[in-house]
Amino acid sequence: MLLHSGIISLTTDNYQIRLITLSSLVYFANLRARDEKTSTVAKVRKLFDCAGFTSLVKKRDRTAIKLHFGELGNDSYINPVFIRQIVDKVKECNALPFLTDTNTLYLGSRANAVDHITTAILHGFDYAVVGAPVIIADGLCGMNIAKVTINKKHFKHVFIAGDIVAADSMIVLTHFKAHMVSGFGGALKNLAMGCAPPKGKRDQHDARPFSIKDRCIGCGKCVYVCPKSAIKLIKKKSRINRNLCIGCFECMTICPQHAIDINWATEIPVFIERLVEYAYGAIQSKQGKVGYINFLTRITPDCDCVPWSDAVIVPDIGILASTDPVAIDAASFDLVNSQIGFTDTMLHKFHKKGQDKFRGTWEETNGFRQIQYAEELEMGSSKYKLISI
Repeated sequence: MLLHSGIISLTTDNYQIRLITLSSLVYFANLRARDEKTSTVAKVRKLFDCAGFTSLVKKRDRTAIKLHFGELGNDSYINPVFIRQIVDKVKECNALPFLTDTNTLYLGSRANAVDHITTAILHGFDYAVVGAPVIIADGLCGMNIAKVTINKKHFKHVFIAGDIVAADSMIVLTHFKAHMVSGFGGALKNLAMGCAPPKGKRDQHDARPFSIKDRCIGCGKCVYVCPKSAIKLIKKKSRINRNLCIGCFECMTICPQHAIDINWATEIPVFIERLVEYAYGAIQSKQGKVGYINFLTRITPDCDCVPWSDAVIVPDIGILASTDPVAIDAASFDLVNSQIGFTDTMLHKFHKKGQDKFRGTWEETNGFRQIQYAEELEMGSSKYKLISI
């Protein structure tokens, strides 16, 4: 297991003092169970307590339980039975839990609140199962927006879903997995893209793809998925109008020939920084009122936004909880990379223990930059102490 640790050396006239920097606490539950007390359901509830979430949620808090309901056709999202445990724990704090997410930038089954709630119910997130209502935080068509001042490098202001900002406290539940652009999707990405309305998502997706004519076979799949009609087939080759393109990357995801690409060297580092600044903005109104749980199960190569779930790239690992979004993502990153990767999957290299599984899946990505930049913004620490429960 790889652990980030920090040591500061202070030199005086007579001797050197070595100080170990404080590490954030990350609680870990494995998936072994031999009785009801060690079931996954029981461990989810125990993680809530051990991580101190009961002190985050106060009586009558309107508590947002931020999660991803999964695109229709996807089946790797967090099991609603586990979500119910969090709802019940919030209710034990005499608070008012609601499940929430925001509308998507691309066309699909979650582009407006009607379709989004319908998808959530079809995937098992109905009241009878989870015990809480589903509220799409940016409203019917993504127009319930709050402007949040952050004064960072890329943004002075960010646009966050109105009901995320209005909530008194928040529990962020994340299915940790790989991602073709950000490297991985963890708590930080769940805050950034997940708490932003379409307007905020457009702000983050600053990169613009282009077509590679020699690879294009003119299948037209990219034309079909483009939410802004920015792609046309001209002489059986795709052409992208960069003035219309909003950078949602759906064309890249769907292209069977990998005939659509971006300038990874120049555009993606900026994309990741913009993403992290949005994560920073999502929690500005809730200092000391946010808890994070990462599920390291069914670790797929793609976001749950795609309408499928590909074969997992590493074995299931367990579940993490922390009040530090940087530490929990750092620990998740390390735990995934400590595994032996599966062959015959999207993981085409770096299968050995300690190797970067995210770059082994999406070669041009640098997911750890999320953690580095979030630490620069003082959102948390990449140095953590992993405590097994």
